[in-house]
Amino acid sequence: MIDVSTKPTTLRRAVAESTVEMRSETVAAIRAGDIPKGDVAEMTRATAMLGLKRTPELLPFCHPIPVDHADVRVEVEKTTVRIQVEVAAVARTGVEVEAMTGAAVAALNVYDMVKPVDPTAHITGVRLLKKSGGASDFKNRGERELRAGILVVSDRTAAGKAQDRAGAAVQAGLEAHGVTVAGFQIVPDEPEQIADHVQRWADDDAFDLVFTVGGTGLGPRDTTPEALRPLLEREIPGLAEAVRAYGQERTPYAALSRTIAGQRGTTVIVALAGSTRGAGESVQALMPWLLHVIDVFDKAYRHGP
Repeated sequence: MIDVSTKPTTLRRAVAESTVEMRSETVAAIRAGDIPKGDVAEMTRATAMLGLKRTPELLPFCHPIPVDHADVRVEVEKTTVRIQVEVAAVARTGVEVEAMTGAAVAALNVYDMVKPVDPTAHITGVRLLKKSGGASDFKNRGERELRAGILVVSDRTAAGKAQDRAGAAVQAGLEAHGVTVAGFQIVPDEPEQIADHVQRWADDDAFDLVFTVGGTGLGPRDTTPEALRPLLEREIPGLAEAVRAYGQERTPYAALSRTIAGQRGTTVIVALAGSTRGAGESVQALMPWLLHVIDVFDKAYRHGP
């Protein structure tokens, strides 16, 4: 199966539909309750529920996820039985396949129940009507280029005694979401240098995003949060909370990070941990929904009311 362990959990919804065509006389028999095998509508609802719950057993590459809600609607029309299946779950992957499996199995049940009285009955389609909750729902809606700066804060890396990997992980994560890394610098754990670079990127270059990488721990030289806090016009505590919550699901050490985030002008500034894994996971926790902030800033600050 595809690895979805890096994805954050979101509310996923999907609606699928299937249709079965038959003679009008068969539809009349369904409405009258004269189908020998029983109540078509009720059995179809039950079959859809069974089918969607057992999707991972039928499709080997489908992730087993807990279904939080399911609803089945059966509409008996002039010469058609139409089934709509809605599924919802708070999960790392979508529920489209569960909804479509429920709709497909429901259509098979209708066919099975009416075929003894109507050999012309046939399934005419199974399709996904809509879905929501995936990464595409949270992508930046604007068309302009988004620019970011990455400031790696490390005494050893700045002195050439260690190779940067954490900053590179952040860059790869941003570029995967279409963000251009327009600035990349490595500085020692010196508050003045940290503040100077971040302020220049925010005030002079007007970068959309600025990430510092490193200096958020508990060592005596870890002063990145202290260097950044005076620069922030407003803190955005939810960003730091999201990073820590995401990391806490993967390692208890995430609680030790002093990640902070905030706004300066139209720039979002986020301080990330300096470990390669911690920095990379932080970007996964924030992207792509963080880009919604850029839409908000564009409407509120750049284009006016």
